[in-house]
Amino acid sequence: MKKLLCIVLDGVGESSSAYGNAVLNARCPNLQKLRANHCFTTLAAHGHAVGLPETKDIGNSEVGHNAIGAGKIYDQGAKLVHNAIHTKKMFTTDLWKQIVEQTNTKETTLHFLGLLSDGNVHSHEAHLHAMLRQACLDGVKKVRVHILLDGRDVQEGSSLSYVEKLETVLAEVNQTTEMDYQIASGGGRMHMTMDRYEADWSMVERGWRAHVEGDAKSFSNAQSAIETFRDENPDLSDQYIPSFVIADNNGPIGKVSDGDAFVLFNFRGDRAIEISLAFTDKNLQKFSKKRNPDVLYAGMMQYDGDLKIPNNFLVQPPKILGTLSEHLIEQKLKLFACSETQKYGHVTYFWNGNNSGYIDKKYENHIEILSDNIPFDQKPEMKATEITNSTIAEMAKSSFDFGRINFANGDMVGHTGNYAATIKAMEVMDIEIGRLITAAKKYGYCVAITADHGNADIMFEGKAFDSWKQDMDNLKPKTAHTINPVPFYLYDPFERKFNLQGDHGKFGLGNLANCFLEVMGLQKSDSFMESFLEHKKN
Repeated sequence: MKKLLCIVLDGVGESSSAYGNAVLNARCPNLQKLRANHCFTTLAAHGHAVGLPETKDIGNSEVGHNAIGAGKIYDQGAKLVHNAIHTKKMFTTDLWKQIVEQTNTKETTLHFLGLLSDGNVHSHEAHLHAMLRQACLDGVKKVRVHILLDGRDVQEGSSLSYVEKLETVLAEVNQTTEMDYQIASGGGRMHMTMDRYEADWSMVERGWRAHVEGDAKSFSNAQSAIETFRDENPDLSDQYIPSFVIADNNGPIGKVSDGDAFVLFNFRGDRAIEISLAFTDKNLQKFSKKRNPDVLYAGMMQYDGDLKIPNNFLVQPPKILGTLSEHLIEQKLKLFACSETQKYGHVTYFWNGNNSGYIDKKYENHIEILSDNIPFDQKPEMKATEITNSTIAEMAKSSFDFGRINFANGDMVGHTGNYAATIKAMEVMDIEIGRLITAAKKYGYCVAITADHGNADIMFEGKAFDSWKQDMDNLKPKTAHTINPVPFYLYDPFERKFNLQGDHGKFGLGNLANCFLEVMGLQKSDSFMESFLEHKKN
């Protein structure tokens, strides 16, 4: 048996176009050497290849790590929710009926909170629109919508287009007698509410203040709020727009009160857990609350199956069974996982099939490197060096048989839209890959390098043109993920020969688990998707 380290370069896609391509244009001699001298191919990491409903749906870190860790493809949140709404199954659940009955009987308010876009990574506006229309059909008279602005999974600066579509739906519903459906609060997703992995609870606090307590700068409507903040700061990204509330002569129109119902319509878990805890954990001490209303709280899905967060949810999440980690632990092999806070949950929770904690702590070692709480383009190296240091220390002790680590740089810096900083991020990761390859050769580890989705490979909107480098100041940054394939590199210090099966892009992230077993010299599993590697025996 051979030991193996898997390195996930988060947000690093493959494209032959140099236009805005921080992956191709960065100086990455270690990756170039691996590509030239060792096994290399590309893998699909979006759409059906990771369980999303449409062929052109962009991948994301959650579904990417699910697919790698599971060794197979499951229908993911976006597809499950789409189907539940399309078939109207969601609206026949006991929970939906309870939400409707409570607000109608007590004459209270139904609140919806979530990311307002069609990015289909954390949410989709169509899901909100469908729920608003159904609530109207079910006789719910008062609804307040709390919107989080995107500009990250969709085009930067597009938030007003989503607000306009929502306002059209609200106007349609309000034509029904006695209906009062309005936007109540909002702000950028990276400013408020959608923190993850407890990196910055002050984001959740800002969300709570606006959504629940009505405590933020007030405006007559959401469009006015967005336009005012943009006028004050023309460089302001949608995702960082400050908190705001909508108010009339009596004050904020969307405060949450006892007896209300509150639905978080995001389906992805990582950025939904903390705000869910703020509503459901009455003993939470992460920030002080002026009010703690007694509400019926529901998530679109259950965001953490182990911790039951939240207890109430509208759509059943995928049940991911028989993961790669479980398979290796059954063979009493030692596992290692490491990343910084921003992606720590991806190499643990998502990799292990949406399960928190350890499968069996006797065989697992998880190391979290605390992320800096600053804009990521200010320090594009992030914690790559610290992750490498920890990993090499474990390799030197031969403490694990299979390890997985995640470098967050390509994704988190890529999301800022800062091309120069993303170039630096790529170059930093390449240096650390060089160090890890040297250690692998010294300590006898094979190294597989891949990515979970694209991002840094397209940093500008629009079509390519020859003089783009001279005109970068006038180009619109692209902050969303891409649908480009992702790389797969294999380094084997034992100089064994592996043949690639099929064409580039034919296989996807779900095929990696059996590839890992192949490289380790272990018997492949029938429960995983086929390997695209073949060990050429002498």
